[in-house]
Amino acid sequence: MLNIAVLMGRLVADPELRQTPNGVSVTSFTLAVDRSYAKQGKERQADFIDIVTWRSTAEFACKYFRKGQLVAVQGSIQTRSYTDKDGNKRKAFEVVADHVHFAESKKDSSNNNTYPARGSADVEADDFEEMPDDGDLPF
Repeated sequence: MLNIAVLMGRLVADPELRQTPNGVSVTSFTLAVDRSYAKQGKERQADFIDIVTWRSTAEFACKYFRKGQLVAVQGSIQTRSYTDKDGNKRKAFEVVADHVHFAESKKDSSNNNTYPARGSADVEADDFEEMPDDGDLPF
């Protein structure tokens, strides 16, 4: 079977480190992941996906990740069932991340959580030079 999840999104809140009764480090956080499409005339929607990490990965995430930061995670989707406080049966879906990565440069993330718009770059129009088209393209 194949169960691989790879996501990139922004942290909704700072991750907080917890310990199991056996002393194992664990953290959970939520990523806001933009959908790859937007209906015409509407704003792009985002999905809020719960992520869980364990041991050294959890410690790394708590030490270096902050709210609003763009991060990438790789792991697998897991489900679990539980009964809520009102006695209703519920099912939770979450990504158990084996690997977490920075997804933006330190320069971008150190700007008080204000990030450039999607696809923008710090490039001026006059930084480019038009190349003559002789009709002989290499592809």
